[in-house]
Amino acid sequence: MTTDDRDVIDVLKAELDFIEKGGYGRSVREPWKPTVAFQDSPVCLAFPIRSHDDGCVLMRFVPPELRSHSIPCHHIPLNDAGETAAMLDQQGDPQKLEGELKTWLRTQIKQIEDERAEQVHSEVAV
Repeated sequence: MTTDDRDVIDVLKAELDFIEKGGYGRSVREPWKPTVAFQDSPVCLAFPIRSHDDGCVLMRFVPPELRSHSIPCHHIPLNDAGETAAMLDQQGDPQKLEGELKTWLRTQIKQIEDERAEQVHSEVAV
């Protein structure tokens, strides 16, 4: 099993940067091949091998009952309605998927940064 020891914020920021720079658009090398959110990102530890395990930092966002799927991060709830990348991908609207993904990434980054700032503040206050 591979252990992903990268900082989760670095991974989330890199994924957001990847999407904002064109991300999951059609590949120049394989223009006929559809892409899969998270899986086809260079941020993914499994890229390009396509193997996921619970060593990935994104597993913390995947509901436990969905962690055995072949692409577990495709089942992370991205919005209040509980829509996942898998669900949004099935709708066939890549702009909506990328929009929800960007919003989710920004929200997670801010939440983690706020938690860390609060932890530092608490440690300094002690």
